[in-house]
Amino acid sequence: MRLLHTSDWHLGRSFHRVGLLDAQAAFLDHLVATVHAHDVDAVLVAGDVYDRAVPPLPAVELFDTALHRLAEAGVPTVMISGNHDSARRLGVGAGLIERAGIHLRTDPDGIGTPVVLSDAHGEVALYGLPYLEPALVRERLGAERTGHEAVLAAAMDRVRADLARRPAGTRSVVLAHAFVAGGAPSDSERDITVGGVAAVPTGVFDGVDYVALGHLHGSQTLTPRVRYSGSPLAYSFSETDHRKTMWLIDLGADGEITGDVRLDCPVPRPLARIRGRLDDLLADPALTPHEQSWVEATLTDPVRPAEPMARLTARFPGTLNLVFDPERTGDDPGASYAQRLRDRSDQQIAEDFVAHVRGGAALDGAERAVLYGAFDAVRVDTAEREVGR
Repeated sequence: MRLLHTSDWHLGRSFHRVGLLDAQAAFLDHLVATVHAHDVDAVLVAGDVYDRAVPPLPAVELFDTALHRLAEAGVPTVMISGNHDSARRLGVGAGLIERAGIHLRTDPDGIGTPVVLSDAHGEVALYGLPYLEPALVRERLGAERTGHEAVLAAAMDRVRADLARRPAGTRSVVLAHAFVAGGAPSDSERDITVGGVAAVPTGVFDGVDYVALGHLHGSQTLTPRVRYSGSPLAYSFSETDHRKTMWLIDLGADGEITGDVRLDCPVPRPLARIRGRLDDLLADPALTPHEQSWVEATLTDPVRPAEPMARLTARFPGTLNLVFDPERTGDDPGASYAQRLRDRSDQQIAEDFVAHVRGGAALDGAERAVLYGAFDAVRVDTAEREVGR
């Protein structure tokens, strides 16, 4: 069975205030063309269909058009909700839409009920695990603890229990939206850390033939059977070096991966990160290819130059982000605030702040738990508000 694995469309998102709806429409054209060109048997969309819980109307219209085109193609499509989606909104009309071959899996209660497809070698059960906010689903799933690993383990117990009741030789596929250990994040994913822990081990998914992951925006193979497709478009300059693709996976008669191909997605405009003194950037002939790119420029001039954005855009019209990082040593007290906070999570920044205001005393375990609990409470409150909208 041939599967096309994609995720993280983020319909309605912009890139540094530049609208991406046309680029997202071009990707969906490419998706439908790929379904036809490669004789795809099922499309897997592993969450974050939309960029926010209440998406703008043009994004909803684009999604509606995509659903119609996938249904007309006659190829079953399985979609789950991600942490950016409103599960209730995305799942409206799921029962009716399913009659057209579009299977929306947004309700945790349906985790153990797969979409069952057949080919010449028998049945394939596809299980959709929507994004599981631990504090909201722990009791429903009977998880022993509050945390991503615990709720995903409880969800996978339901998957394995259903699979055990099916005929011997039934192959299995799981769609999940989570941060799995070994994956490399980028700047454009929303933090889903719970209690200071974000990632879950790949072993949570043991016992199934293929796991189609969403959430991280870079295409990644964690194991031959556990993969991220990544987002089809770049949503931050941290993704400048990403190759945006979809996975084309061939599932063999015994559940083995008999073929895996990364299919490139359309690139509306390349990204570039350039760094140096302003006069050097304006004169460097090696940067000529970036004159047609979206550009993030980091200026290292010791003194901030006059009108830097106007001068940069004269050569690089696609300059969208300007960063100042003067040439100083890393421990220079004049180092920029952004530089000092680079690669640090919100929780780490908060810990540093607490330690700073009380004279350098680090947090102990109990204090750290209280701080993480506060972050978790805010995130859960936000999730509950989105569910209720």
